[in-house]
Amino acid sequence: MWWFQQGLSFLPSVLVIWTFATFVFSYITAITLHHVDPALPYISDTGTVAPERCLFGVMLNIAAVLGIATMYVRYKQVHALNPEENLIIKFNKAGLVLGILSCLGLSVVANFQKSTLFVAHVCGSVLAFGMGSLYMFVQTILSYQMQPKIHSKQVFWVRLLLVIWCGVSALSMLTCSSVLYSSDFGADIVQKLHWNPEDKGYVLHMVTTAAEWSMSFSFFGFFLTYIRDFQKITLQVEANLHGLTLYDTVPCPVTNERTPLLSRDF
Repeated sequence: MWWFQQGLSFLPSVLVIWTFATFVFSYITAITLHHVDPALPYISDTGTVAPERCLFGVMLNIAAVLGIATMYVRYKQVHALNPEENLIIKFNKAGLVLGILSCLGLSVVANFQKSTLFVAHVCGSVLAFGMGSLYMFVQTILSYQMQPKIHSKQVFWVRLLLVIWCGVSALSMLTCSSVLYSSDFGADIVQKLHWNPEDKGYVLHMVTTAAEWSMSFSFFGFFLTYIRDFQKITLQVEANLHGLTLYDTVPCPVTNERTPLLSRDF
């Protein structure tokens, strides 16, 4: 049995690979058509102009669904491992809410380009990156609470380092972007897709985009730490029938049907 056939370990793997492929495909398309500069464009800039924005939107929406599925499995796993720990239960629920909001923001970013609805795009980015960072922080706290009884200390330290990486990237991106957009560097700076080293604010722009890409890779690394955890879990669906027909009749007792969530047991 291959490692990705154990439990649901394929889920975080597919999430990371699919999201990374989304960035790569839209980047290559945008570069090939000369819609953005090769040197560190904003991730969303690679999905601003057609046709790459169509690919970017569809693939990122699928990534959002995969993200919700991964976070839900993580929620169920932590809940099953700690059914009576009130503090862990509260953090676990908070993590699920933060994760869903982050994926919602990812979908907003995918569907509202900054060249059309800038405010909606920024709100989506804040949800995706902001709530995503808080999700990582909450999950790291959960890892601390569960070690060494549930998993090793190494898992906690790896996740802590990834959270610090994410936090440094987020702080850099927030600081430089705030200075960039609040200063007088031109009226078209919001819609600008091509930058030259001689342009005002070029250094701030490059630091901001580098921090954005760095933050995204910290997310990738964090979800990859779920692979080993997800090898220890499978989910099933339970169907409860209230009658032998679909007519509006008096319910009769029927044996519950338990089936795997997926078509095969990994």
